[in-house]
Amino acid sequence: MIKILIPVDGSAQSMHAAYHAMRLVSSGLKARFVVANVQEAPNLYELVVAHDPDVLHEVRDAAGHDLVRPAVSLLTSANQLVEEAVVSGDPAHTLLELVESHGCDAVIMSAHGSGTDEGEVERGLGSVAQHLVQHCAVPVTIVRPAHVETDGES
Repeated sequence: MIKILIPVDGSAQSMHAAYHAMRLVSSGLKARFVVANVQEAPNLYELVVAHDPDVLHEVRDAAGHDLVRPAVSLLTSANQLVEEAVVSGDPAHTLLELVESHGCDAVIMSAHGSGTDEGEVERGLGSVAQHLVQHCAVPVTIVRPAHVETDGES
């Protein structure tokens, strides 16, 4: 049974990776999942004004668990084995560390997360996805939402 990392950031785009994982499972894939969220480390201002640095950690941890909850619920409702990983740091590097520390065999992630800027959309991949594709030691599957044509598009 393979172990697959699914990074999520709370965006609708990142949930497409969990939906894709469910399609693979329904097609017969036997896997375990690590649903991960990387919270950015506190900035200097937050550290200076916080009366208790542990509170910053608790707030970030709670936010991360809220952001992974929809993907974890989707997978557990289908009786899949799921671990949660909520960590702090630079998303691209931290996700590579999670792949190693959790012994993941693959990554399924969205092409873009909630921090997408216009330039990333035009290039096709967000900076975190691009970094994982280039540096990850295991296969990385990039999931894009189906393109829906609207009136006026050709």
